[in-house]
Amino acid sequence: MTARKHNDDPNKRSNGKVRIDRWLWAARFFKTRSLAHTAIKGGKVEINGAKAKPASGLTPGDRLQVTKGQQVFEVDIDAVSEKRGSAKDAQTLYTETEASKQRREREAEARRITQNATPTPRGRPDRRDREALRQFKQNR
Repeated sequence: MTARKHNDDPNKRSNGKVRIDRWLWAARFFKTRSLAHTAIKGGKVEINGAKAKPASGLTPGDRLQVTKGQQVFEVDIDAVSEKRGSAKDAQTLYTETEASKQRREREAEARRITQNATPTPRGRPDRRDREALRQFKQNR
């Protein structure tokens, strides 16, 4: 039997390849590895412009594009890790490109403007509002 090596550093970093689903979880793009796996299978993650598979190897220097909801992150991999650490440690694993930051800020501003311009109902219609709706529908 061989003795198991214990790594003193809980945020195990290496310069080798790491599974992309593990790295996305360690870098805190997804809360669980299962969510990362599902996103990769759904085509939401690309490595260097090509669709990724959950077991694809990730090395420092790769460019990753991750789509989460309406946000698209484009990041350069600085380091790889299989262990999930603090949020501060996770941010050292990658660098987001300037173009990606600017695009996300523009899209967020557009969503805010659209949301503010959309009228929101003040609640359930009262008797007078219901009567107005009925008349409107009959006169059409």
